[in-house]
Amino acid sequence: MYKLKFVILGLDPGIQNILKIMDSRLRPSGMTEKKPTLYTNYTQHCKEGSMFIIFVRNTMPLWLAITLIFSSSSFASDHGSKHKTVPKGEQESEKFTPDIKFSKETQACIACHSQVNPGIVKDWLSSRHSKITPSDALKKPSIERRISTNTPPENMQSIAVGCFECHSQNPDKHQDNFEHMGYRINVVVSPNDCRTCHPTEAEQYVKSKMGNAYRNIMNNPVYHALVNTIDGRKIIENGKVIMQDASYETLHETCLGCHGTKVEVKGMKKISTGSTFGDVAVPDLSNWPSQGVGRENPDGSIGACTSCHPRHSFAIEIARKPYTCGQCHLDPDTPAFNVYKESKHGNIYDTKEFEWNFSNVPWVIGTDITAPTCATCHNSLLVSPGGSVIAERTHDFGDRLWVRLFGLIYSHPQPKSGDTTIILNKDNMPLPATFTGELASDFLISRTEQDNRYKKMTNVCKGCHSTNWTYGHFKKLDSTIKETDEMTLSATKLVVEAWDKGVEDKKNPFDEQIEKLWIRQWLFYSNSVRYASAMTGAHDYAAFKNGWWELSENLQKMRDMLDIKELSKKKIIEHNKDD
Repeated sequence: MYKLKFVILGLDPGIQNILKIMDSRLRPSGMTEKKPTLYTNYTQHCKEGSMFIIFVRNTMPLWLAITLIFSSSSFASDHGSKHKTVPKGEQESEKFTPDIKFSKETQACIACHSQVNPGIVKDWLSSRHSKITPSDALKKPSIERRISTNTPPENMQSIAVGCFECHSQNPDKHQDNFEHMGYRINVVVSPNDCRTCHPTEAEQYVKSKMGNAYRNIMNNPVYHALVNTIDGRKIIENGKVIMQDASYETLHETCLGCHGTKVEVKGMKKISTGSTFGDVAVPDLSNWPSQGVGRENPDGSIGACTSCHPRHSFAIEIARKPYTCGQCHLDPDTPAFNVYKESKHGNIYDTKEFEWNFSNVPWVIGTDITAPTCATCHNSLLVSPGGSVIAERTHDFGDRLWVRLFGLIYSHPQPKSGDTTIILNKDNMPLPATFTGELASDFLISRTEQDNRYKKMTNVCKGCHSTNWTYGHFKKLDSTIKETDEMTLSATKLVVEAWDKGVEDKKNPFDEQIEKLWIRQWLFYSNSVRYASAMTGAHDYAAFKNGWWELSENLQKMRDMLDIKELSKKKIIEHNKDD
């Protein structure tokens, strides 16, 4: 006889089912059902809520027992003493309950996945979800709460928010719901599932432009034509460049990597786990994995909370740091992260990052941080050292923005709806302005709402800056917006001239040389100057890094290209007449 330590996480039907499956799959030939197995040893020696050392007799092969040992020491440390430590910089009210309970279903998940996917389990064990129950979260003062529901489900109130609690929500809505080791779970956790504890945040997010990012780019024929032109393969036929439609795989790796994909269930498939569990049947999902902000989910919802709060720690600290936004907001088209790094704010962040508190809720200006990150300006709950609210938390990232800097084709007031596919301008195009700059005002926020949002943002700025400084900054931004729009209009006049003279074809306004120079004018250069102005201090992005130098040089290139193509066209016509 030999002895092996074997930790049991609770007498749970799911674990029993898992052990039975293992026994049936791994039982060597010749072993009869009458001989003791892991399952019979388990049921004989396990009592609910206790840990035991099982004596595995020689009827249980050593090789099988070894493959099934749970990580008892690491789980015990994560589930016990580690919870008594308050993370550095954590506010006093965020101390975690030492003896927090995990549901039996989540224990069953941990039992297997701590062996198969230990990174997932360790990440979750580091999360607040594993360390505080919804009922304890509700005991905090309202301004310190990280959940917005007052009535979490009764069966979740006194347990950690674990694997099963997130992956089992709303099974009737999830096309990706399936039976797995005795439980029914969903593969994708959607904002509608997170809504169980975070209804306000989910509601704000799904109404935002970020939540609608997939449909805004794929269901708008103008934007989709631009994406398809950029990402589609080109072939040469008879000396001409022929464009082909972009494959979905390429879209997934490019634009939809940030905007999100449409995830659908095609059926079921078997995958090899490469472990004791052998082949496992799981839903076959199209366009998965996907972590884009506007992902369309198998339950019919839109968005992905994990874009900013990555699984499985879901840490607010990650969401608050600029690297998260920098995954997508990069030059040349949306250079927010690049500009931030070169700005005075970015300089302070790089120097002071490790002295700041990224965990505290609410975020205290001047105490927790001394310069803003992206989250500071755009969505975090901010208070003064005395506790006065400077800005309310929002997960609609346009809530403090009165103007949309991102030129489509021109800057414009923010749209009323996050679903921008509903916009229709006077040219009967789904754009917020016509090619000559006339706004589709019926679909854009009013002057009153612009002023309201301007006040919200200036309040954030005045948390660190004087009123005179703040207003001087935004006066400069107003001038920058006006002048860059004028430069875009100049470029647009040239591309319209090219269309009118027939030297380029308007049918696809994005695929010929003058048209591509026009795109650069508003998508790269005007945007760069505006972002640099808005996030003051990154002067090179306003001047020589996709800034005013390129705006001017590009306009001249367009004029020269137009003249050359027009002359070439005339020569061809004259040559054909001579023939």
